[in-house]
Amino acid sequence: MKAIERNITSHLLRASKAFSSVVLTGPRRCGKTWLLRSVFPEASYYLLEDPDVISRFRADPQGFIDGLRGQVILDEIQNVPELFNYLRARIDHAPSVRGRWLLTGSQESALMKNATESMAGRAAVLTMLPLSLAETSKVSLFRGGFPEVLARPKTADIWFSSYLQNYLERDVRSISSVQDLPKFRRFMGLLATRQGQILNRTELAAPLGMSVPGVSHWLDILEATGLLVLVQPYFENLGKRLIKSPKVFFTDSGLVAHMLGIRSVSELERSPFLGALFEGAVAAEILKAQCNRGARKELYYFRDQQGLEVDFVMRSGGRWRLIEAKASHTPVPAMAAAMLRLADAMAQHSPGGRPDCIVVHRAPKRPLASTALAKGARALALELFVAEL
Repeated sequence: MKAIERNITSHLLRASKAFSSVVLTGPRRCGKTWLLRSVFPEASYYLLEDPDVISRFRADPQGFIDGLRGQVILDEIQNVPELFNYLRARIDHAPSVRGRWLLTGSQESALMKNATESMAGRAAVLTMLPLSLAETSKVSLFRGGFPEVLARPKTADIWFSSYLQNYLERDVRSISSVQDLPKFRRFMGLLATRQGQILNRTELAAPLGMSVPGVSHWLDILEATGLLVLVQPYFENLGKRLIKSPKVFFTDSGLVAHMLGIRSVSELERSPFLGALFEGAVAAEILKAQCNRGARKELYYFRDQQGLEVDFVMRSGGRWRLIEAKASHTPVPAMAAAMLRLADAMAQHSPGGRPDCIVVHRAPKRPLASTALAKGARALALELFVAEL
């Protein structure tokens, strides 16, 4: 597959010119290393999963760093977190040197803790996710956006199986004392069946024979390694009793389809999980767009105890947007009803004017004659919606 330019590149270059160090986090195999090595081809490269590199550093940390010349890529730095303290000293010794230290990590929360404590003000922290529709039309609901899957789609099943095995044995074991990896794998499969649902920790714990705190810990692991996002509820003073639990989404639809045993596009079309996978794909595209321009990951959903529910609430261009994700190829006005009711309430209670209401749907074979769906609401195929982001 031809190399695909990543949309985060311009933000990465700006960060490298403003900070001494750049920390690029995100799920394993989403393309972090390839991006840094292609954008900074003259930089020397060290993989901190290589036992020889790790032993050289730990045998003589100062000597190892003294031997580094010019711009340096340190890959998977969470494996040697003590390196942050040495880098901080080097940065403080030469504060005017920009973009010398280029770091990657697949475990966001642990890496972020060290980065914020040891590198505060010295490092720009960027998040990268798998490929988006804005970067290539090869991204799909069935295959997702991992670069290697899109490059070799015929072996996608093998890749996903290997990915999960490596993830369990490397990432999960390295950041947690999880002993029962087969149970963790079953936990992930069970969570895949809850894609797009409101999180119920007790419901997850019971079939696995786990405690609720144990489930919460395992959810933290999936979030920390970038595979899962918990979309929080939108809270405003709307005079309503609101649901307070988050919704669960894996960040790659191809990985979810694999865990659900969906092995073809035709199976996906017949699957009861089609709508949930599409909703997750919409969530992922929003988050990818935010990360790629250096914005905070900021996405919410709305549901009150009377059953009024809107899939996503987000801020864009200083204005609120309400979004319904529908796997249908044929949007109809009824799909916008909940959004329009919420928009009325927000217009009365929230500053900033009436929210923009959008039904995001799968593209029909023939483009719709108009995006107008109902008064105050539009319908956009996913590709057009992503282009607007």
